Amino acid sequence: MKIFLAGASGVLGRQLVPMLVDRGHQVVGMTRSPAKSTVIRELGAEPVLADGLDATAIGAAMRAAEPEVVVHQMTALATIDMRHVDRSFAATNKLRTVGTDLLLAAAREVGARRLVAQSFAGWPYARSGGPVKTEEDPLDPNPPDGYRETLDAIKYLEATVTGSSGPDGVVLRYGGFYGPDTSVSANGEIVQAVRKRQLPVIGGGGGVWSFVHIQDAAAATIAAIEHSEPGLYNIVDDDPAPVSAWLPALAEAAGAKPPMRVPAWIGRLLAGPAATTMMTEGRGASNAKARKELDWDLRYPSWRQGFRSLFS
Repeated sequence: MKIFLAGASGVLGRQLVPMLVDRGHQVVGMTRSPAKSTVIRELGAEPVLADGLDATAIGAAMRAAEPEVVVHQMTALATIDMRHVDRSFAATNKLRTVGTDLLLAAAREVGARRLVAQSFAGWPYARSGGPVKTEEDPLDPNPPDGYRETLDAIKYLEATVTGSSGPDGVVLRYGGFYGPDTSVSANGEIVQAVRKRQLPVIGGGGGVWSFVHIQDAAAATIAAIEHSEPGLYNIVDDDPAPVSAWLPALAEAAGAKPPMRVPAWIGRLLAGPAATTMMTEGRGASNAKARKELDWDLRYPSWRQGFRSLFS
């Protein structure tokens, strides 16, 4: 199968490319960085240079590739400032809105039959009702200050892709990534913060999070590329858990001291309303639909063994 992968040099793209090639697919990997073309080629894909916001370049690349499936994994993340989430995600939000429109238009022009796009299940669900949400549950109608623009961009991507009359639109709501090259890896940004005791449990730590190992996320993406029905899928492990459980476990696995605990009002002052809300009110996600419809098996069904594997 001919696959056009936008964002091929990203964290997930670097996992996806060799796995797709091993399965016999022909992959064209798009990047805006000439320096990353070599990496994409070494992974087994044909690199193509195009900016994710350049309609002309995307159209030309897509026409040359003539893909059957287009995969949207474009992000532009560096360090995330939790006090200013929207500012940190501004470039990624453009890729989720304008970039999605451009990829969809180009995919439609060349007759691609499916578009698979990246979304997020880490905190967007409505903070009401039970602790674990399905794809049928609503996203947050009233997000706290600091990530409204980011949530709006996620909502736009999901509505645009799943509402497409062609190609078929598939949206994968990934949980928090951990594993090689992610911020939750042996020397990743979050693990470094945990070791320095800079990531406290805020309030009671009752916010529920869902994780997925980057290799399991790649495996689910391949299943979506090859045989999914249009729609939304939560790509998370079997074990949604409150911050009060997973954060101390991550510290223990990393050989660090237990995280400090601070009241919610101090959390709001020091970390901001977005981080405090995620820590205290977040909702996890169910993977039942993806497990069943994608016939997806996880190497790491729980972050509990997955976190330990990072340091073994």
